[in-house]
Amino acid sequence: MSGFERHRKTGASLATFSTFEADLLRSLASQLIELLRNESATGDVEGDEDPLEELFNFDGPTLAPEDPVLQRLFPTAYAEDAEAAAEFRRYTENDLRNTKAAGAACIIDTLEDAGLAAEPEDGVYIDVELGPETALTWMRSFTDMRLAIATRLGIEEGDEERWYALDDDDPESQVHDIYEWVGFLQETLVRSVAG
Repeated sequence: MSGFERHRKTGASLATFSTFEADLLRSLASQLIELLRNESATGDVEGDEDPLEELFNFDGPTLAPEDPVLQRLFPTAYAEDAEAAAEFRRYTENDLRNTKAAGAACIIDTLEDAGLAAEPEDGVYIDVELGPETALTWMRSFTDMRLAIATRLGIEEGDEERWYALDDDDPESQVHDIYEWVGFLQETLVRSVAG
C-alpha cells in the first residue's frame, strides 16, 4: 500500500491498488451511495417528473435526517433559527446528496475503468490515474467515507488509545483500520495534487 504519487510529467495522481483494496474502496463508495439515496431520508417519492419541472423543483427535505451519519454529512445550517434551517435544507440538501453520490460513483467508475472486475481475482493490481478534477472528487468522497465511518464507530478527537488497545481480531479495530487507511489515501492524494 503506497498511496498516491504525482506523475512528474503530467501532474496526474497515480496509485496502484490490490484487487482487495480496490474492491474495498468500491464497496465503501457503494455503501455511501446507498445511504445517500435512501428514499425515506430524501423525501423523494417518484422519479418520473418532467426533467424541466424537476430542474426547478425545490421541494427538498426540511427536517434534519434521522440517521446520525446523514446528520454529519448534512448538518443544520442555522441551529438558532429552525425556520431558516428548514428553508436552507429544502433548497440545498437534494443537490448536496446528488453531488456526494456522484462523487462516490466516480470512484467506482474510475476503478472499474482501470480494470476492477465485478468478481476481482487475487494477485491482480489496479493502476489508477486521476486528473486534477477527478482527484478533487475523490478527496471529497474520502472525507464523506471517513465521516460515515467515524460516526458509526463513535470516533472522537484524541481517542487514539482506545482504538490501539483493541485486539486486531476485534471487528471495530478492523473498521478503524479502514478509517485510517482511507485517511492515508486522502493525505497522499492531497500531497500528490499539491505537488
